[in-house]
Amino acid sequence: MTLQAQQRLDYLDAVRGFALILGIIFHASLSFMPVFIGWAVMDISTSNVVSIFVLISHSFRMEVFFLIAGFFSHMTFHRRGMQAFIQSRLVRIAIPFLLGWFLLRPLLVSGWIMGGESMRGEVDTLAGLTQAFALLKDDTTNWFVGTHLWFLYYLIMVAISVVVVRQVIFINTTLANKMSRFVDKVVQHIAATRLVCVAVIAVIALCLWYMENWGMDTPDKSLLPHVPVVLVYGGFFLFGWLLHRQPQQLDRFAKLSWAKSVTCVGTIVLCTVLSPYAMQQGHPQYVWLKLAFVTSYAVMMWLLVSIFIGVCQRLFSRNNSVIRYIADSSYWLYLVHLPIVIWLQVALAELPLHWSLKLIAICTLTIGMSLLIYDLLIRPTIVGNVLNGNRRRSVIVSRLLAKAASERHSAKG
Repeated sequence: MTLQAQQRLDYLDAVRGFALILGIIFHASLSFMPVFIGWAVMDISTSNVVSIFVLISHSFRMEVFFLIAGFFSHMTFHRRGMQAFIQSRLVRIAIPFLLGWFLLRPLLVSGWIMGGESMRGEVDTLAGLTQAFALLKDDTTNWFVGTHLWFLYYLIMVAISVVVVRQVIFINTTLANKMSRFVDKVVQHIAATRLVCVAVIAVIALCLWYMENWGMDTPDKSLLPHVPVVLVYGGFFLFGWLLHRQPQQLDRFAKLSWAKSVTCVGTIVLCTVLSPYAMQQGHPQYVWLKLAFVTSYAVMMWLLVSIFIGVCQRLFSRNNSVIRYIADSSYWLYLVHLPIVIWLQVALAELPLHWSLKLIAICTLTIGMSLLIYDLLIRPTIVGNVLNGNRRRSVIVSRLLAKAASERHSAKG
């Protein structure tokens, strides 16, 4: 692999890693929404600023993740073959999904129970855990739903669908060659032609129209595929898959410009202004307001995905050990963060502190504790092999050993 190609992978790993970390901040902010949204707990300190952040971050972070997942999936498929690809998807996605559900679901349910108690002025941690495990045992109708790991289920679904369709097309070599040339041209136009981008954005807006809520739905209540969500995330996965055939088109798609930035800011303002009308279904102009919102949201989504990748490319194209470590740890951080976030939200909900201080504390403690566990118990073990594809030395242990060796050397000198 050339140095330039390795640098490309470094920055794309950073894209994926920071998209997942943004998800941690997103979940940590939900208790500070100014209206109750059905989250585990509602803090006594809230802000409209949080609503804007939630609106913006939810519009593109998972789309970025699926695009990059598609890019790397195509790379793995063509470098290692079908069998190795399926094996890697089972190990890195299916196993964390299954084990994560059994390990995290009771903690999440207990967080919701304690959150409800918190809003009534009382919290019993042990009772919350006991009730959560009882619900897990008795409620077999909701297995594998109700957690933040739904994205792994959808990733498996989309990846299998793309591979199956590809294999069917490649039964006929002539058809496959014609189709390959056609999709390559389509990707070229999507990456750089505004008119084609308008068509793609129109398709996204159509999917958004059929969401249950204004914006992207979170399909965590059922294993039945949520069709509009599958189409949006599946579309970004497919786009990433096809971009790997022509990596230079990713550079064109992620190219930063003032026009792109100004348009993005404009759509953010429009979505922010229009979003309150989601609850006003009796408004005489409700249909037109929703149409304006889904159109603005689709443009915002497309541009934020492009800008986010472009900014990461600008900042992280050179190899950086810290960014590499963050990228490696991000998958683990996202898998385990939600129970920690919710428990901390419950613990801080009634404290008379500004919401921003609580948010910083929740994010810092969640990421800090998760990183410590990752470095000592995940990174150098078989779990690290499952999540990252290989084991790596603990940075903390390595530095302690190096320091001890240096001190011994100094003492001898």
